[in-house]
Amino acid sequence: MAKSRAYLDWNASAPISDPARQAMLAALDLANASSVHAEGRAARHLIEGARGDVAALVGASAEDVVFTSGATEAAATLLTPRYRMGRSPLAVSRVYVLATDHPCVLCGGQFAADKVTAIGVDENGVVDLPALGDALARHDKSEGLALVAMHVANNETGVVQPIAEIGRVAHEAGAIVVLDAVQAAGRIPLDVSDGSADFLVLSSHKIGGPKGAGAIVAASGLMMPVPLLPGGGQEHGHRAGTENVAAIAGFGAAAREARVAVADMGAVRAMRDAIEAEIVRLAPDAIFYGHGAERLPNTVFFSLPGLKAETAQIAFDLAGVALSAGSACSSGRVGPSHVLKAMGHDGEGGLRVSVGPRTTSSEVELFRTALVGITARRSAKREAA
Repeated sequence: MAKSRAYLDWNASAPISDPARQAMLAALDLANASSVHAEGRAARHLIEGARGDVAALVGASAEDVVFTSGATEAAATLLTPRYRMGRSPLAVSRVYVLATDHPCVLCGGQFAADKVTAIGVDENGVVDLPALGDALARHDKSEGLALVAMHVANNETGVVQPIAEIGRVAHEAGAIVVLDAVQAAGRIPLDVSDGSADFLVLSSHKIGGPKGAGAIVAASGLMMPVPLLPGGGQEHGHRAGTENVAAIAGFGAAAREARVAVADMGAVRAMRDAIEAEIVRLAPDAIFYGHGAERLPNTVFFSLPGLKAETAQIAFDLAGVALSAGSACSSGRVGPSHVLKAMGHDGEGGLRVSVGPRTTSSEVELFRTALVGITARRSAKREAA
């Protein structure tokens, strides 16, 4: 039987995988992982196994993974003026972000607003590397180090940043580099040991794990931020609070799956390309964003001239297709995309279609059928005008 709805909003949240769900259910009855009795040790064993799985996804050492409640908390922890090199304090005076970053990075975390510098992008949403270099060259090191915090892949357009070049420019200027890898993990290969970044930010629910779990992944444990949540000694003293054993278990299981999936994204890329081809066929005047740059294999971001993105989103939803008008990070509010504005595009916003390894051909067909109706109504409206 064909599915009655199509879920094409994986960038907002990937459907939880069966292994992740099963891992969570198995962990729900486990004890506090800080307890020394057998029940506590069983929970600790599960957490450390998941830590290893998350580390393996991005080429890290298990001891350099710190679990958090999500990517927003991880970013807020890392975007701080207070670091330590071993036991010695390390001052950071300014953070440099990308104009198209996710709001949890764009806001600058714990930095005051006047200590946040946004670096622009070109028309495809790719970082202006000369502008980053110039900004870092002007940075006053006497006040503290620079921190460069940017995304690997954009959550709306899917555009992939040149992270090796970003890392090179930043490190040559003596800056700390934090990369938001939330959308990239499980979709393109990542290796924190390649020298591009000092830290990665990850999110469980973007790779098929549960919501409410994320991670800081360090290239080395020598330099770390001062904890955002001080208190107990959990997470090697980097993040206090009783660990969410079930969520971490699900995160680990999803990371194991994602590590396999990222090695072969061919089917996902083919679905994305088929969706784009149908859009072009049914709406030849459709505008695509980021097509001049490298993109994630699962993401399409486009607009239909004359049709507001939120109107089109509602029409798709009524036709049984779940997709986004921009990102899903503002409590359901729909408004102008800061990503498109930074890329120099005004107008009526964009529609994001994002798929994954478990997206089916029937879901793609539902999208095509819905698009047929939407474009037909758009054409009729234009003819009547």
